[in-house]
Amino acid sequence: MSTTPLSGRILPGTLVNGQPATLGVMGGGQLGRMFVHAAQRMGYFTAVLDPDAASPAGLVSHHHIQTAYLDEQGLAQLMQRCAAITTEFENVPAPALVTLGAHRPVAPGADAVAIAQDRAQEKAHFTRCGVPVAPNAVIETAAQLATVPDALLPGILKTARMGYDGKGQMRVKTRAELAAAWDELKHVPCVLEKMLPLAAECSVIVARGWDGQIVNFPVQRNLHREGILAVTEVFEGNVPAALAAQAIAATKSIAEGLRYVGVLCVEFFILQDGSLVVNEMAPRPHNSGHYSVDACDHSQFDLQVRTLTGLPLVQPRLHSPSTMLNLLGDIWLAFQDAPPWDQVLALPGTHLHLYGKLKASKGRKMGHLNITGPTVDEVRATALAAARILGIEPF
Repeated sequence: MSTTPLSGRILPGTLVNGQPATLGVMGGGQLGRMFVHAAQRMGYFTAVLDPDAASPAGLVSHHHIQTAYLDEQGLAQLMQRCAAITTEFENVPAPALVTLGAHRPVAPGADAVAIAQDRAQEKAHFTRCGVPVAPNAVIETAAQLATVPDALLPGILKTARMGYDGKGQMRVKTRAELAAAWDELKHVPCVLEKMLPLAAECSVIVARGWDGQIVNFPVQRNLHREGILAVTEVFEGNVPAALAAQAIAATKSIAEGLRYVGVLCVEFFILQDGSLVVNEMAPRPHNSGHYSVDACDHSQFDLQVRTLTGLPLVQPRLHSPSTMLNLLGDIWLAFQDAPPWDQVLALPGTHLHLYGKLKASKGRKMGHLNITGPTVDEVRATALAAARILGIEPF
């Protein structure tokens, strides 16, 4: 294990080394903010390391360490304050997690995060775990570019590192387009994936503890637009039962293969022939799991706290069908002011979550809207009504 093991449970409301039990998080975005809220609700103090003075998580945490992620003094201060540390996005530098893990329990560990940061390593791990991936080729040199099999075209060229929400991805149909795309991406290491006939997309979130115990949320059916998650629907039967079982088993296998500790999300493609192919993983809570705050008895952030502190894991239960609408900055720009939240919140079963971001921009995640209700039809009708009010394309 690439981190200091947890020596005993970190109980909320206790003292650790003479100070209130404090949990740290690398990264100050909305995922960190929701982790902080979950930890504080349970009685923990929190500390956030993020360079942005107005970071959503830093604004609500007990402590905000405003330094770069590799700043030695910042990392030392985080270790001094915290009994254990997690991360809220996969592009936190893995060397920072190595430094922290030498002195404190860190979950997920640097090894797992490093694999998730590199598409080539990620696909190799999926293959080792026996989980099917799309046909692909790694392109790091001109020679590899020249020998790409024709069968991989048309395809999607993706940067091996630092890609998210559709960034660092280009669709290519011919070898000439492939070469031009690699030029545009400045010849950084890439992975070319064959485009497959998709029927739908889904994801699975699991939580795995230090002792290897693992629990899962239901399969989430997702709709992406321009590479960004737009809608998540969760209810019994949202995907065929056999496919759901396969996706859950595959996600657990991927987590076990990493000896993972924490919350892990794995995204899948459902092909038109009914088969399942893994897309990518995120070593953290995930946008598609935000519904769990209002539709489950334990949210993904509750389980992030439990895995980090060694508290018992219980299988989360979906108590209501749910739809989540991602709220992007485009909505604010369209209204040129605050969107009509009063009209949205007049709809039954609506739960608004805004992230405290001060400036809206196109494609920026500003919040999400969870809709819960007694039946799938009622939830869907309410979600579509909310989408009409906000100018979100129907689904």
